[in-house]
Amino acid sequence: MSTSALALVGDIGGTNARFALVDLSAPGIELRESKSLANADFASLQHAIEHYLAGVSAQPRRAALAVACPVGSDEIRLTNRAWSFSQRELQATLGLSELRMLNDFGAVAWAIPALQADDLVTLHGTFETPLQGPISVLGPGTGLGVALLVGSPQCGWQVVETEGGHVGFAPIGDEERAISAWLTAQHGRTSTERLLCGKGLSEIDAVLRSAGAETSLEMPPLRDPADVVQTALEGHDIPARQALARFCAVLGSVAGDCALIHGARSVVIAGGIMPRFIPFLRSSAFRERFLAKGRMAALLESVPIHVITHPHPGLLGAACALRATES
Repeated sequence: MSTSALALVGDIGGTNARFALVDLSAPGIELRESKSLANADFASLQHAIEHYLAGVSAQPRRAALAVACPVGSDEIRLTNRAWSFSQRELQATLGLSELRMLNDFGAVAWAIPALQADDLVTLHGTFETPLQGPISVLGPGTGLGVALLVGSPQCGWQVVETEGGHVGFAPIGDEERAISAWLTAQHGRTSTERLLCGKGLSEIDAVLRSAGAETSLEMPPLRDPADVVQTALEGHDIPARQALARFCAVLGSVAGDCALIHGARSVVIAGGIMPRFIPFLRSSAFRERFLAKGRMAALLESVPIHVITHPHPGLLGAACALRATES
């Protein structure tokens, strides 16, 4: 690996920080020494990076870090983790000649042109190459990420980073209105992200398991979202299946809204939780709710929908964004 072309890439969520090294002088992008660290084990992002670099015995000169928060100013404050830092100070402390910060789902969007057909599962339509923008990118994790990829292979790509997960939730039907009322009582406002994230799945499950919980100010007991998914897929836990089904339905509504807002020619769904239940998602009301846009249903019929199964799209996208600064 060329020392001068060595770069650090990171994908920093609310729960985990993932890092890898890339050689930007190589023709393709290969993620090397990929590692995931638990954020709770470190006092700051700087400490997590230093721990990673010490473990791989590397001192890269360039870095691109995707973080789960807005990146428009020097001061970075993660939305779902009590970490904050100055970009300039972090760059100086790490001895970097270049530090590029990206929103986490902006990084996922950057990865899409580099994905291969076997890095995605198609829910509807076909995966056609070459890709053409606009492409809506969204997905649940610790929060709900939303980004927009515009351009083409011929003209180049640009990513519009957004905080679309924080728009207000629009419930449909009595069950969603009850969930929204309970979440609003807890948080003062119900954004889409409150439902479409790991904790959101747990909270949907809690509301459905607790009679009258939507009017209670006490938090019902929450199950781990991975346990909710697992028990739902096993088929014996009716509330868990109802919760996962509701989660998929809401995701369909939000994905359809994003496609209309962005004028998308395709929709790509990411998030570490999604590949665990693709068959369930396919058989759920996701597609029905994606199309339930009144007079615009016919327009959305032609929009392909894909789920990313690549294990590290944020890291791949960070590398792609860093490479794009060279052109």
